[in-house]
Amino acid sequence: MAALVLSVGSGAGAATLPVYFGTGGPGAKGIYRATFNSDTGKLSAAELAAEVGSPGFLALHPDGTKLYAVASFPGGPGAIGYRIGAGGALTLLNSAPTGDGGGAHIAVHPSGKFLLTAQYGNGSTALFPLDAEGKLGAAKVYKHEGGSKVVPGRQDKPHAHWAGFSPDGRFALVPDLGLDGIVIYRVNLDALALEKHGFAASVPGGGPRHMRFSPDGKFIYLLNELSVSVSSFAWDAANGTARRLADTPNLSAEAKAKEAFNAAAEILVHGSGRFVYASNRGHDTVTVFQADPATAALKVVQVQPVRGAFPRNINLTPDGGWLLAAGADSNTVSVHKVNPQSGELTYQTKGVINVPAPICILFARP
Repeated sequence: MAALVLSVGSGAGAATLPVYFGTGGPGAKGIYRATFNSDTGKLSAAELAAEVGSPGFLALHPDGTKLYAVASFPGGPGAIGYRIGAGGALTLLNSAPTGDGGGAHIAVHPSGKFLLTAQYGNGSTALFPLDAEGKLGAAKVYKHEGGSKVVPGRQDKPHAHWAGFSPDGRFALVPDLGLDGIVIYRVNLDALALEKHGFAASVPGGGPRHMRFSPDGKFIYLLNELSVSVSSFAWDAANGTARRLADTPNLSAEAKAKEAFNAAAEILVHGSGRFVYASNRGHDTVTVFQADPATAALKVVQVQPVRGAFPRNINLTPDGGWLLAAGADSNTVSVHKVNPQSGELTYQTKGVINVPAPICILFARP
């Protein structure tokens, strides 16, 4: 694979970005990589970067030199780390089991001192210390408790689905589909531990999946998988509390009625703070919301077909100019241009590459 460098297009600089794909399903062998040209909107062909079982979600270390994934191993599921080398090559650091089932999501703390995984099946959050080289230590597991029981079979017990941090790194937030809310922990950086802090309730039966902060850190946009909607919250950074403001459907009732299955999967907030994007499985689209940066109010302005099947993940390029959509069931990743004024998406003709069962898209540093 060619070296990942900054290239210069006609009249302007264009970054050739390294992009990695987490996978999980038939035909997938591990983590794949490609390059994306933000001048032309073209992806290179994907190639296998690391052979590992079901590396569904990926995360980048804050220093940009290490990549982590939730994955499966002969000794049980857990987390794995790699050093990113020349040309985007991945060199194994080490792996460690969660001790509590497979992870659905992974995130590295801004300090780089630890990472978190969210275990959907067993309803827990796991903290893995990271040493100076980025190697994983033994996991500390924090079990969630309860279940809203609004949707039988899906909410009878906890299902932690995403892990992340407040912009200042003082709090860890874990949306739990089974609990219908966000579990909030205080981060004890000295002890490398989590402390129970609070809970932010969402829509009953909504099934929280993933969430994102607004760029200014004042609001949270929480994606509800089961109700296919977005709940906005006001975030109190000083106290680590979230107050629910509004709920906005991704799709109209008529659109949902056309599909036998509908489930929201991923949510993104544009760097401008003016647009929010959510992927819809079954309907196989991305909903484009215009967001009011002062109130977090959302308005649907477009529902864009992804040109693929079952979009479990979408991601924006670092400059916010392009959106990539992973079709987990079509083995594809498609490219869409972002209109900087409206946020609306335009499909990049012939902008699809094949990736086996893609579940996660992660841009690394050029």
